[in-house]
Amino acid sequence: MTIVATRKIVKIDEEKCNGCGACELKCAEGALKIIDGKARLIGEVYCDGLGACLGECPQGAITIEERPAEEFDEKAVEKHLHEGEKVACGCPGAAVAEFPRTPAGEVAARPSELSNWPVQLTLVPPKAAFLKGADVVLSAQCAAFAYGAFHHEFIKERALIIACPKLDDIEAHLEKLTQIVAQSGLKSVTVVHMEVPCCSGLVYLAKRAIAASGRDVPLTEVTIGVRGEVLAQGGGKHDH
Repeated sequence: MTIVATRKIVKIDEEKCNGCGACELKCAEGALKIIDGKARLIGEVYCDGLGACLGECPQGAITIEERPAEEFDEKAVEKHLHEGEKVACGCPGAAVAEFPRTPAGEVAARPSELSNWPVQLTLVPPKAAFLKGADVVLSAQCAAFAYGAFHHEFIKERALIIACPKLDDIEAHLEKLTQIVAQSGLKSVTVVHMEVPCCSGLVYLAKRAIAASGRDVPLTEVTIGVRGEVLAQGGGKHDH
């Protein structure tokens, strides 16, 4: 039997929401999902109304309101998470697509421009020598596969760090990246991410880390399309 009561529950302003996915990553109950490029409350029974997602929204699109809603159901949440719905959401980044290959031709092989290891953010030591005074590229893992000239255009003469804002432990990444920015004297950070909304969480991660480090580091954002083109590129000083 469905029980409805007046209680606190999240409210999403779709006009402000840009689909970055930061709230989805923070919601331990899996109540929020990115669907059609916007955050959605997929079930009132999954939302405890405590607002753990509030401070995670860079657009201020999430608030708490008090209204009639289905009661929070811990058993429903457990079943929901157990069934794996927390990962298998309607995010555009999970959409399957195939593209025609470029016709074969005479293409000269290019050497790798990678100059550091490890590259996974989880494994990179904050005081690694290759980070000292470096220009760093923080890239979504998919970007290097989508963009053919990734090595030549983005990691040549730069240190590379990769992460996935959708599937990785974002809070652990935030702590590690903050340490890197604070301790390594980085010259700049270039964030390369895919066009899908959840992937822009990497930009949010970088901005939070720079702000938390107390350093003023130039940040450039590059958006790669799923068909392998650069859709947007820009940057400047980080806004604290």
